[in-house]
Amino acid sequence: MVGDAITRLKRAQGQLSGVISMMEEGEDCTAVLQQLAAVSRALDRAGFKIVASGMRHCNTARERGEEPELTEEELEKLFLALA
Repeated sequence: MVGDAITRLKRAQGQLSGVISMMEEGEDCTAVLQQLAAVSRALDRAGFKIVASGMRHCNTARERGEEPELTEEELEKLFLALA
């Protein structure tokens, strides 16, 4: 899971570098915005993957008594951080 999230983040990093280059080269605003939207979606997907894998890890750790239960408020905060 972590590897997949890292792959997604690296892909977004490459896309963002492309957006910066496009802006520096004065490319069409529409094309820049389309690529920026793609970067945003890639980051969102990576964030969701990280939260999902983190929740799975935390749930397993809680079952072993290694971590305290998360409150509903704490879970809500995690999800809203990505909104």
